[in-house]
Amino acid sequence: MKKTKIITIVGPTASGKTALSITLAQRFSGEIISADSRQVYRGLDLGSGKISREEMAGIPHHLLDVADPTTIVYTAQDFATAARAAATAMIERGKVPIVVGGTFLYLEMFLGKMSAPAVPPNLPLRTELETLTNPELYQKLALLDSARAEGIDKDNPRRLIRAIEIATALGHVPNVQPEALYNVLTIGLSLPKETLHSNIEKRLKLRLEAGMVTEVENLLALGVSFERLEALGLEYRYITRYLKGEIDYETMCTEILNKSKQFAKRQLTWLKRDDSINWFEPKNTEAIFSTVQPFLKD
Repeated sequence: MKKTKIITIVGPTASGKTALSITLAQRFSGEIISADSRQVYRGLDLGSGKISREEMAGIPHHLLDVADPTTIVYTAQDFATAARAAATAMIERGKVPIVVGGTFLYLEMFLGKMSAPAVPPNLPLRTELETLTNPELYQKLALLDSARAEGIDKDNPRRLIRAIEIATALGHVPNVQPEALYNVLTIGLSLPKETLHSNIEKRLKLRLEAGMVTEVENLLALGVSFERLEALGLEYRYITRYLKGEIDYETMCTEILNKSKQFAKRQLTWLKRDDSINWFEPKNTEAIFSTVQPFLKD
């Protein structure tokens, strides 16, 4: 039985994934699944970099605004289940599923590249672990489950935290064998470091001008706790600290900028280990089209 063909777009934050996804969807009759752990939540728009209705250009988007941040902790398994259902429905409509986003754990779970035991999120533990450095997280995991620590990506805090969460609940991380579910073409976007950093800076400025601080104030008014916003990371974490009076505005901006650049570096480090990714500069759309077209026709 032939596997369903899926196009995925990966790359560091601010590399142009969203714009390319729209271009590919228009060219190849596609629909888009957002693989982003914060864009699944309603109200998390500017801070998560969620695409606007205008930017969608009429292309259907899936897995945006599907969870309430005040009551639900959306997991990678939740995403995998919903995204697979969305992809199946797209195929039945004759559409090409295009999966784009920066939460690579979500993407790998959806594709079947990894599996995880059914351990529910432990929000208090996650909040505590978010304050630790990668080496501290790794040391903590090694004490809980040395076997899992040997094979984990030491530079991926999300995986480290989830592994600690599972090991805390079960005593160890079970070895669950993944199964590839789709025929996948992965497009990776790569930019010179200086250009990427410039994009990150410009994006932060635009989001702040558009009201990113007000967005967090509105989330607080809706009942999203300080602790929950801290756990949502990056922009939400440091804006929360600013609103609590723990840091000033300038420090908030500097922290978001520096942490975003560090996050982009960690994303690239992880992605560069995957030999199946086809790398392109974002503006090289003709070369991307020339790669996508034969894949879909095969």
